[in-house]
Order: sequence, then C-alpha cells, then structure tokens
Amino acid sequence: MSSEITAVKADNIRGNAGAMGLARTGPGRFEWVQEAVVTQPAQVAEAVPGTVSPPSRRDRLRAATIEEIIQTARQLLVNDGPEAVSLRAIAREMGMTAPGLYRYFGSYEELHRHLCAGIFTELGTDIHRAIEAADPPEERAGDLPVKLTVKMVAACREFRRWALNHEEEFGLVFGVPLPGLNDGRYDIADECALAFAGTFFTLFLELWHKVPFPVPADEQIDPGLRDQLGRYRDALSTSLPLGAMLTFLRCWTVLYGAVAMEVFGHMRFALDDPAPMFELTLGDLAALVGLRYPLPG
Repeated sequence: MSSEITAVKADNIRGNAGAMGLARTGPGRFEWVQEAVVTQPAQVAEAVPGTVSPPSRRDRLRAATIEEIIQTARQLLVNDGPEAVSLRAIAREMGMTAPGLYRYFGSYEELHRHLCAGIFTELGTDIHRAIEAADPPEERAGDLPVKLTVKMVAACREFRRWALNHEEEFGLVFGVPLPGLNDGRYDIADECALAFAGTFFTLFLELWHKVPFPVPADEQIDPGLRDQLGRYRDALSTSLPLGAMLTFLRCWTVLYGAVAMEVFGHMRFALDDPAPMFELTLGDLAALVGLRYPLPG
C-alpha cells in the first residue's frame, strides 16, 4: 500500500477531550494521530520516558469546566441560534460571571473556535466510524470496487445524516467562513477542520491507489486553475497528480452543494423529500472516481 495511506486510528475521541489530527509526516504521507487540546498556555514538565503523571484534581476540574463551557455554548447555539451564544449568556446558564470565563478562554473568539473544533471532530469521527462499519453485500465481499463504493456511499450518507440532524452546528462551521480561518495562525479550529477533510481525503487516496481512475492531464487543466491546484497539493504535502486533486475538489463541491442546499432549505421550492435526489448525487460522485452506483447487479 502507498505510504500516503497511513491510518493510525484514534478511538474514544469525544468533543473537546481530543482532536483526531491529520498530521504531515513527510512528503506525500499522512498519518492519523490523536492530539491533545490545549486551551491555555501551560508549563509542561518534561516527562521521564516510560512514566506518565496522572492529572491533578485541579487539572481535572479545569478540564471539566472547559468542557461544560463548550457544551453550554453549543446548547445555546442549538436552542436559540448563533446570536444567543455570548459569554454573558453562557455564564448565566452555568451560574458564573462573564469575567470568570476568561480564566478558561482568553476571548469570545477563542471559545468560538474551540466550539467549532469540537463540531469538526465529532463529524469527522462519525464519518470515520461509518466508513469502518460499511460492508458490501456478502456475495460481493471479494469485489474491491464494490467494497470501496460501499465505503464512499456510507461516508457521504453519514455527512448528510449528521448535517440534517445538526442544522445549527452545520451552519456554524459550513455556512459562513470561520473568522480568521485563513490568517495563518493554525490553531485548534484549523487543526480539526483539516482532520475532518482528512477523513474524506484518506478514502480518496485509498480509491486512487487501489482502483485507479482516469483524471485530466496537467495540460488539459486551465493554467490559472492548475497553479491553484499545485499550491493546494503542496499544502497537503501529497504527490497526487493535479488532475486527481481537481477530482477530489469536484467531489467535495458536489457533495457539499447537495447537502447544504437541503440543510438550508433551498430545495423546498421543488422537493418535499430530497433523499431520492441525493441518491442520484451519489451516482454522480461514484462516476467521478470510476465507480458505479447503484451497485451493478
């Protein structure tokens, strides 16, 4: 298997307790790692190899309070919309003072980005589990294209399911670009957004290496687009052809476009139930990567 497909699976990741990070481990290689979430600058003592110091009671209480703050912010988002999420409202719900929250988060923006990070992590974890649980029909268990098609369909369906069941959270992280997302600081929100993208990218790499499919040659791609794809490829530290990077982005725009239109109610003018339309979208996505859906008989 190509060195680009390295899966060190991080299990039991919940909310803000950890982030499944897609770390660059060298040119053209990705690796799943579990990253600890650091919410405040801290003095970290160098541990003696082979020994682990358990967190103190104070550290445990602090971590529990941070988790409660984030979950309270999310509950306000779900119940009353993004306008309701303020430090004052969170403090009121928790029986604290707004200034007291600054002992845990330096600003409202920092809290907001940790909230987004937890949402990205939850979604990525759910999609990863759906991929792992996807099995082809028993009589087609040895058919590799069928197996990979079932995985792709499971990932896309889980993305849609999660989005429809978490409309407010979806709107927060996918509706409007996160403040400062591309300002170069690379914080917890960026890390978890990259991890979420890595869930789909890892599956795409598996498809590319196990059942290669045709993609446009470099000279067939518009020069302006070609340069942008090159920068995107460099940012991901991968050696995929530019045509494959283009196909990956086309898959994402098709999937995101279909799900976002449904979540935000932009299909209601024509459809009461867009589910059959989404099945057609799955067929379009499969065709982009050389697969067939519905599965051939």
